Amino acid sequence: MIRNFLLVLLFAWGWFATSSHAQERHTLLFNEDWRFHKGDVAAGETPTLDDHAWRTVLLPHDWSIEGPFSQEWASATAFLPGGVGWYRKSFEVPTELRSKKVFVYFDGVYKNSEVWLNGHSLGKRPSGFASFEYELTPYLNPGGKNVLAVKVEHSQVADSRWYTGSGIYRNVYLVGTEPVHVARWGVGFTTPEVTEASATGQVTVAVTNATAAATPVLVKAILSDAKGKEVATTQQQVQAQPGTDTPAALTLKINKPTLWSVGHPYLYKLRVALEVQGKPTDAVEEEVGVRTIRFDAAQGFFLNNKNMKLKGVCLHDDAGALGVAVPAEVWERRLKTLKEVGCNSIRMSHNPHADYFYTLCDRMGFLVMDEAFDEWEVGKNKWVEGWNVGTPAKFGSHEHFQEWADRDLRDMILRNRNRPSIIMWSIGNEIDYPNDPYSHEVLNTGRNPQIYGKGFLPNHPPASRLGVLARHLVEVAKQYDTSRPITAALAGVVMSNFTDFPEVLDVVGYNYQEFRYPEDHQKYPKRIIYGSENGMGRDAWAAVDTNAYISAQYLWTGIDYLGEAGKWPQRSNGAGLLDMAGFPKPEYYFRQSLWATKPMVYAAVAPAPKTGDSPNVSHRRLQPTWNWPAGEQVRVVGFTNCEATELFLNGKSLGRKTGREVYWDVPYQPGTLLLKGFNKGKEVSRSELRTAAAPHALHATAYQTKLAASTHELAQIEVTIVDEKDNLVPDAANEVTVSVQGPGRVVGIESGDLASHEDYQAPRHRAYHGKLLVFVQPTAAGNITVQVQAPGLRSRQVKLRAK
Repeated sequence: MIRNFLLVLLFAWGWFATSSHAQERHTLLFNEDWRFHKGDVAAGETPTLDDHAWRTVLLPHDWSIEGPFSQEWASATAFLPGGVGWYRKSFEVPTELRSKKVFVYFDGVYKNSEVWLNGHSLGKRPSGFASFEYELTPYLNPGGKNVLAVKVEHSQVADSRWYTGSGIYRNVYLVGTEPVHVARWGVGFTTPEVTEASATGQVTVAVTNATAAATPVLVKAILSDAKGKEVATTQQQVQAQPGTDTPAALTLKINKPTLWSVGHPYLYKLRVALEVQGKPTDAVEEEVGVRTIRFDAAQGFFLNNKNMKLKGVCLHDDAGALGVAVPAEVWERRLKTLKEVGCNSIRMSHNPHADYFYTLCDRMGFLVMDEAFDEWEVGKNKWVEGWNVGTPAKFGSHEHFQEWADRDLRDMILRNRNRPSIIMWSIGNEIDYPNDPYSHEVLNTGRNPQIYGKGFLPNHPPASRLGVLARHLVEVAKQYDTSRPITAALAGVVMSNFTDFPEVLDVVGYNYQEFRYPEDHQKYPKRIIYGSENGMGRDAWAAVDTNAYISAQYLWTGIDYLGEAGKWPQRSNGAGLLDMAGFPKPEYYFRQSLWATKPMVYAAVAPAPKTGDSPNVSHRRLQPTWNWPAGEQVRVVGFTNCEATELFLNGKSLGRKTGREVYWDVPYQPGTLLLKGFNKGKEVSRSELRTAAAPHALHATAYQTKLAASTHELAQIEVTIVDEKDNLVPDAANEVTVSVQGPGRVVGIESGDLASHEDYQAPRHRAYHGKLLVFVQPTAAGNITVQVQAPGLRSRQVKLRAK
């Protein structure tokens, strides 16, 4: 999947360069040899500025993750710094681009970026999540040196409810086109009619004509299957008007289409080519899918006319030690693990994500809710001292909402509209959080599971604004795509039901309000309701599983994330199924017992509840360890989707039970704990815990050993601390040192510890629960040897090859 990484990026972006057509566009990854300075610089855009003392960095780059963690910053954004940063890149225009119109494309810069070329301002973009492009041609020196400068302003550190990072944290591309070319995100693809026998593909194209005269342009659309065989073609002649975008509309007839689905994410290749006077002038290639989606108020969600439940998780952008500069291969490993739990849907919380994240979802078979905003015209609380502690900050994206919201929403949709994985556009998350900021008299009564403050707050903006703003945003969204429903995630349905907010949405997400499903389904029978954000409890899933009209659950959250933390020293949020290193937690296996179809069992242990305690043990107290004080009464909990489970302690059966979650209270004795799962009386799965002795050695395994040097593809090395019998030592916290020989470097080490303040970039880190994840990046092609060692433990080497 990641072998052709650059190709993946270009498909994701919608552009592809080919040497066989010299007149077509060229797209180059533009990530290397940037110089970076943290702090403001007077006239930092000046071409003659001496920047030789600045650091050389490889993009994507997040300077906040470099730390240090400090209590002077905000819990909301992981107690990490923001500030101002400058990036500069000196370059000569590649030969193949010198006769073309040249653009620079930023997939994401956090935030308030301003870009200059050779001292000339190209523009500003407040949003830290929007993708944007500037033309360089008017100020370009085609045959000599050029200086591209970017100022990033993130001085308001507590400007988000979660960690956002700082800097040019996504890819940058240099693009060359002819004057007549396909506009930015100018290709649209939908499949309004799909049967087993045939499908109709509607292709829209925006043709940009940067010449001074009207130009006849032949627009061609060619659809090829996964093997490269053409399956449908069509063309249209248009008269491209000067200085504007001219639309073209083409129809493809696809015989016996292979449908894109979660289990079989089949992708076609759509090529849109332009010709002027018989000569090629531009071509764009995208991966597209043929599929249908439908939501029904009574029956839920249908993919290709088959009813299914959306088993979803919410995800933020960061990956612990990497901050938000997270490459595709890291997301691939994480998504693969989520796929194995039974997850089939991702909510992009609460902003557009990196381009290649969507490519992975297309290719791996995840259904996606793409989300635009976490706040609209008024700011939410951003906690500084800890969640719901002290006085919150009010900085945030709302400051630019009036001027930029329509464009940010438009660009999100145009950028991603051809993705078969995307099934919903969300215009907002918890905009109606009661009293944060909007309020209504109904908050004095009724059941309000989420509320800031007590009851109605008359000095807050009225909830009636929600319907006004939502209606406008829905109208904007539908200008650019009508093939998917528009949604929002509502936190205060009790309040929003007194406004037009729910009614202007096509489908309505409820956050943590499963108790409202029956009442609102009866009261609003035409409303399509689903769970847009939910807790991990069994009852929350039962509300989906037992109600045909509820199609989805999106767990908060799939993976632990930086920020939205409690009081210092906590600096991260532990709500995930996976920790920040991507290692599954016990909660992961409980979810697997509910969602997965492959037979599974999993055993974990906690101290037995005391008399008077709840009979159920919190999953967060469970530990996958069989190391306890001698004779202590412990509770062994088993998660399973098997018909029956049986527990064995040192070979002796402790009884067989049925159910998805079962337990045994036993006095601890060292040895081996074995849980077996049975279907029709036959063992189909097992889970084993062994008493671990003292740490003896390190184990190290690379997720992939062959790396792409040209894109600096990361190796992810899982390190574990084991005893003499190779048992994981679950309480080991040894400091592990990583050294690299050959063309590579350590870029980060993640333990998953939510309260660790260690330097993420240092070549050493303490293990947590006996584990670490090491990120190693090739700096050039060649053989790389990574050695992990700790005092008193046997070391281990991992061999990598960068090609």
